[in-house]
Amino acid sequence: MIWLIELALVLLLLGGGWTMLTRGRHTDRREALIMRRVDAYIETIRRERRNPELAAMSDTELRDLLHSGARKLRVAEQKKGWTLLGIGAAVLVAASVMASQEGWIGFGITAAIGGIAAYGANEFLNRRMRAPLEKRGIDIERLTVE
Repeated sequence: MIWLIELALVLLLLGGGWTMLTRGRHTDRREALIMRRVDAYIETIRRERRNPELAAMSDTELRDLLHSGARKLRVAEQKKGWTLLGIGAAVLVAASVMASQEGWIGFGITAAIGGIAAYGANEFLNRRMRAPLEKRGIDIERLTVE
């Protein structure tokens, strides 16, 4: 039985090591894609001139603003993911405790309440991460990189 745990730890270490080694390559690709989207969005802003505040900025200012906004958006998405993962883990633990005391009905009720709370937290964090960019009139979908 102990050898299964050792095997799982070795596989976990190998997977983590591989992820750490290849992280730079993925980051470089993502940054290049972000910069292409920023440049395309700058051209759109110059062409359409919908937002006078953005149209009045120089290309350097606009590039810095959009690039930092895209980076902040990505960091906020990562924080949101970790927060929702923590909420999911807490809901699972709470539902398991309720299942041991009240059975399947307790588990279901606790899981449903936790799901509603996680949905609310997701919506709140989505609005909070988009608000600074939307306040300046920036279309967030143009900067989002999957």
